[in-house]
Amino acid sequence: MPKHIGIVAVSAEGAALCYRTICNEGADLFGRHAHPEITMHTYPLSEYMRAIDAGEWNAAGNLILASAHKLADVGAEFLICPDNTVHQAIDLVRARSPLPWLHIAEVVASEAAQHGYRRLGLLGTRYLMEGPVYPAKLAPERLEHRLPDAPSRERINRIIFDDLVYGRIEASARSYFQDVIAALARDGCDAVVLGCTEIPLLISPADSPLPTLDSTRLLARAALREAA
Repeated sequence: MPKHIGIVAVSAEGAALCYRTICNEGADLFGRHAHPEITMHTYPLSEYMRAIDAGEWNAAGNLILASAHKLADVGAEFLICPDNTVHQAIDLVRARSPLPWLHIAEVVASEAAQHGYRRLGLLGTRYLMEGPVYPAKLAPERLEHRLPDAPSRERINRIIFDDLVYGRIEASARSYFQDVIAALARDGCDAVVLGCTEIPLLISPADSPLPTLDSTRLLARAALREAA
């Protein structure tokens, strides 16, 4: 039997895309209409944001651990979290988790290395772009990364929290992201990390001036492989 996947959700749209990907692509591994058993738990995004805005990453980690224990209690065998930003908290509590984790940045870094990319543009929330999650996981793969400039990071952050987490997709936002990615290409990047799990709802590979590393779908596919 495939392993039971536990999803610690944070923001709804990214978690939903991850869940749908596991269900839709499960048939490729397990047969028609088949996929592993999946259980998801989430606290309101507002509880996470209260901790994150205060810089209290241990408090965010406690929410993650509480979800992890609930998922372990119902039989999940390993965990994923389709939210890049809160992996800063996962890194603090991973050793105390009742179940093993697939780490989204480790999955993305491995995929980038397999494709031979060397310098990645990183997009996500301000906390993610300016935080330690990706640098710590890219370095072992000898991957460099570049960020948009500070004004661009602020505007990207606003688009994520004002629009994307609510499922609002605006053509003007897509055009802006395309301009930012083009600037990263001019800075020598050979791929771009869609490091907020809602960004793939806005930017598809066809939309991007650079090859994309879709953290949401890459995590879902890694979970399918682990479950198998």
